[in-house]
Amino acid sequence: MNKNTFAVTPPMGWNSYDYYDTSVNEEQVKANADYMAKYLKPYGWEYVVVDIEWYSMDAGSQRDRYQYIPFWDVAMDEYSRLQPCEQRFPSAAGGKGFAPLAEYVHNLGLKFGIHIMRGIPRNAAHAHTKILHSTHTANEIAQPNNICDWNPDMYGIDPKAEGAQEYYDSLMELYAQWGVDFVKCDDICRMDMPTAKEEIRMLSEAIQKCGREIVLSLSPGPAKIEEAWYYETHANMWRITDDFWDDWRLLLPMFARCELWQSHVKSGCYPDCDMLPVGKLGKGFADERTTGFTKEEQITMMTLWSIFRSPMMIGADLPQLDDWTKSLLTNEEVLRLLKYSEGARQMMRNDKQVVWCTRDTQDPVDYIAVFNLQDTEETISLPWQQIEQYGVHAGEAKELWTGETTDLKGQDAVNVAAHGAKLYRVTRA
Repeated sequence: MNKNTFAVTPPMGWNSYDYYDTSVNEEQVKANADYMAKYLKPYGWEYVVVDIEWYSMDAGSQRDRYQYIPFWDVAMDEYSRLQPCEQRFPSAAGGKGFAPLAEYVHNLGLKFGIHIMRGIPRNAAHAHTKILHSTHTANEIAQPNNICDWNPDMYGIDPKAEGAQEYYDSLMELYAQWGVDFVKCDDICRMDMPTAKEEIRMLSEAIQKCGREIVLSLSPGPAKIEEAWYYETHANMWRITDDFWDDWRLLLPMFARCELWQSHVKSGCYPDCDMLPVGKLGKGFADERTTGFTKEEQITMMTLWSIFRSPMMIGADLPQLDDWTKSLLTNEEVLRLLKYSEGARQMMRNDKQVVWCTRDTQDPVDYIAVFNLQDTEETISLPWQQIEQYGVHAGEAKELWTGETTDLKGQDAVNVAAHGAKLYRVTRA
């Protein structure tokens, strides 16, 4: 299998983390999947991803003290592989795992994904449990000094140990049996631990063997630009930022990150700007709220993610989306850039403004994105010399968020709201 065919365009979907944290349950996943199928699927949204701690007993019950309860019980099979906790995922009973929930999602015409942590469960290493297709046991491949500094669930794996590759192979074999389409592996992307780089390769090899196309997403970031080739070789998407939340101070640095990675976007391989913290957020964190982004900041985020061609994962509780947020996420002309554009480049950036351009791959149009980084509405200059060197020329244009048409010929600047953006589709001469 060629991994570049697993995601020929940037994956689009929903992830449970921003709203539910560790506590999401089966009923809630189904409710979000139902909403996606009814309202968002026609616009390209298709992945339903269950994020962290789906295997943990009593997850979220001590949230006033811990995000991840240290050294707690987890659901696990005889081969050291974590299973969905039946407290929250009752259809997993009887060893069915996520297969029933994946089938439910697939029957909606959607795809199913899960989050995993790098390594092997500590509980498995302590109990010396078996590894499928190997005579070795969990304790023989685990490295007790190779641990995540923010999650207590796993030990890293010694890539040189006999049974190590077999363990990752057994994970992907299980996920293929369940019908998993997307795996987000955490504590691996920025290669904090000395084995993380090799564990990326091991995961990639396991997916190639499993007989199912499974998109591999690496977290958290920031990814290392000097390892760009390695990410492109072994993964489909990799985080270029740490956890991204609804704060302008986190959105502002994304322009520099996208500039750094702009040459590494290609079919099947995507630098990942992280989730879209829109709508209702934070319930599982005991901080339920409406996104802290203004509407203009949300337009800026969607414009940058779209022209850069980042994967898009909605963080909101979908059934609570208001009409405005739904319209933000279903603008067909904006989302078109994810599938039918290429070669996006930053034309200029300073502390006041940013301009990007890209080309449509099917229609005779180009795109210019203009961003205002200032705290007040401003007139943003258009750097026509750089834009025309890129190959885009002034002409009849449509602003894709408002629908307004204009002729950019002779226009040296455009008005943009505070922290806002305008995205022009320009007809080629």
